[in-house]
Amino acid sequence: MKKILLLATGGTIASIQGEQGLTPGMSAEEIAKYLPEQNQTYKVESRILMNIDSTNMQPEFWVQIAETIYKDYENYDGFVLTHGTDTMAYTSAALSYMLQNLAKPVVITGSQIPINYKRTDAKKNIVDAVRFCCEDIGGVYIVFDGRAIIGTRVVKLRTKSYDAFESINFPYIARVNDSGVLFHKSIPPRKEKEIKFDASLCPDVFVLKLHPGTKPELFDAIKGLYKGIIIESFGTGGIPFQERNLVPKIQELIEAGIAVVITTQVLEEGEDLGLYEVGRKVAENKIIRSRDMNTEAIVPKLMWALGKTDDLAKVKEIMETPIAYDITHARSRSMS
Repeated sequence: MKKILLLATGGTIASIQGEQGLTPGMSAEEIAKYLPEQNQTYKVESRILMNIDSTNMQPEFWVQIAETIYKDYENYDGFVLTHGTDTMAYTSAALSYMLQNLAKPVVITGSQIPINYKRTDAKKNIVDAVRFCCEDIGGVYIVFDGRAIIGTRVVKLRTKSYDAFESINFPYIARVNDSGVLFHKSIPPRKEKEIKFDASLCPDVFVLKLHPGTKPELFDAIKGLYKGIIIESFGTGGIPFQERNLVPKIQELIEAGIAVVITTQVLEEGEDLGLYEVGRKVAENKIIRSRDMNTEAIVPKLMWALGKTDDLAKVKEIMETPIAYDITHARSRSMS
């Protein structure tokens, strides 16, 4: 019998009707009551960590979640985390960096409709999450609408539909239904290594989405506020260099000791700075390449890297090293 710890953080799944709309208000025990009774394959214990709308999720809360799992790691066979959908992808990626070499599953789920509503998707999602958590698999995953997604590849694409999440630039891990778990891609548990816990985070990170007309002066305004800036560029990584030339300002950020990551606004297939002139203008040694990582993974990874070092060369090495399957079309390098 598998021993599973259910950790509740709030979100729609735990929401009740308040005076100003839906608000998280259910306990972990109330959520756990919706699991089938008399199950002979697992035993679930429940605990509440926080009861917030996931819009209010903060990096400090990621650390609290990771610390809880790490401290209880030897006491359970797997962990299910109930979470709001709006920032679930950021949390799953953050946990993937802070908790490495997992030999047990950490499964995150939630719902688009509260669990005590008649048309809710929450009951299916939590049952599927626990079912997947009983598998002999290691790592961080989101299980939602019958699909299991690796934690660093999750993007929320829909605000209301049950199939809210997609796996970007990486195969779905499995389908989950009443018959069991059908794996599409095998992720073996890291039984040969001990769990690696590293929750050092620097939250001073900013995401800038470029648009036609972005003013170069904007970079002056944010330069003193952040230690890392993620630029969502055009196409394969293009940065405007005519009329409103942004390239000198990006160079100034780097010279000021700020880590600059270039990614793309396009969801699939990633950046390729060397393809066009507009990319090669900034394709220098100090720019951090994101390859095919999604922004939801880049943000916590950059916070995690900056929490470890201020050396931009080391930050670049960490960011460009594949971790937890967050990069696929890059040559893996060992972390020193």
